[in-house]
Amino acid sequence: MSTRISKLVMVLAFALYASLVAFNNLTDYNSNFTLVAHVLMMDTTFPGNQGLWRTIHSAAIHHTVYGLIIGTEIMIAALCWLGGWRLYRSIQNPAAFNQAKGLAILGLTLGFLLWFTGFMTIGGEWFLMWQSETANGQQAAFRLVMIIAAILIYLTQADDQQ
Repeated sequence: MSTRISKLVMVLAFALYASLVAFNNLTDYNSNFTLVAHVLMMDTTFPGNQGLWRTIHSAAIHHTVYGLIIGTEIMIAALCWLGGWRLYRSIQNPAAFNQAKGLAILGLTLGFLLWFTGFMTIGGEWFLMWQSETANGQQAAFRLVMIIAAILIYLTQADDQQ
C-alpha cells in the first residue's frame, strides 16, 4: 500500500508543478514569451553560425508556439490530476490501481514530449538554444525530463502487494 501511495503522491506532485508552470505562463505571459521569442529568432546564439537560416521572426508564430506550450502544460496538468484521482480511487486494490495508471502515464509522457522533444530537441538543437547564455532553458528541461522519467519508470512497475 505504501508503494501505491508514493506513486499517487508523485503523480499529484507533478500535476501541481505543471499547474503552477501553466499558471505562471498565463499570469506572467511576457517573462517566458521573451525566452521563446529569442529561441525562435536565434538572436542570442553564436554570431554568424551556419544555422541562422532557421530563424523565425514572425511575432504571430512566436505567440502560436508559446500558446501551444502553455496549452500542452495545461493538458499535462489536467491528465496528471485526473490520473491521480483515478489512482486515489483505486488505492485499495492493486489490480485496479494498475489499470488506473493510464491517464497519469499519458500526462507524464506528454510532459516528456514537451520538455525533451520541444525544449531539448527542437529548441536546443534545431534552434541552437544551447549556444545562448541568456535564452537557454535546456538545464531546466533536462531536470524535468529526468524527474518525469523517474516517475514514469516507478509508476509503470506492477503493483501486486496488498
